[in-house]
Amino acid sequence: MATAVLTPDQLDGQAARLHDTQAWQQIVTGWEHTAAEPSPAPEPAPAPGPARPSDWRGLLSVPVDRLIDDTLRALPTPPPHERPLPGRLGAMLPDRVHLWRRVGQSELRPSVHLGYARQILAEWGWQNTPYRLRNARGARCVCGAMVSAHRLGYGSLDTVDRAGAWLITELRAQGWPGLIGPWNRHAGRTAADALALVDATIRRASLAGQ
Repeated sequence: MATAVLTPDQLDGQAARLHDTQAWQQIVTGWEHTAAEPSPAPEPAPAPGPARPSDWRGLLSVPVDRLIDDTLRALPTPPPHERPLPGRLGAMLPDRVHLWRRVGQSELRPSVHLGYARQILAEWGWQNTPYRLRNARGARCVCGAMVSAHRLGYGSLDTVDRAGAWLITELRAQGWPGLIGPWNRHAGRTAADALALVDATIRRASLAGQ
């Protein structure tokens, strides 16, 4: 099964180009507002009458369907619970060995894809070797974890790009002006920092329904 081979710089570049588009900025603008502003309260009924089962809806400031939709969007992304990751030997093997796991896998939201990337960082380890997706022990950088999650069947390349754009959005919110790779290999960076970044990005994307 043929698949594109991404380098850290290519993934960074694709995510940055997507992040900088006007369409993406429109998507992420106001992501923290998961509920619409309340509309004016309905006018009181002119005269009292027999109560109807549907009268309680008039007490709401927004439609019930919108309340349900906003609630579902605000729910956190559930942690990965499908097939477990390969063990330490699997982490050390080339990603192409795992391509068979993509067969029959459905598309995912970026936040779910990032959940698997986080699992890879937590179980296989984090590393910050410049311009490398992984080291000899199988530990991944943040970009490497995202690419490995794709190779393991968790999301398409388009999902990887959108997850990367969410990561850059989170980095911008934290004051980092550069790309993911330079952040990952910045002096003093730790595995805890990488996991915290992915966690914050998962929450940001989840609250936006992604």
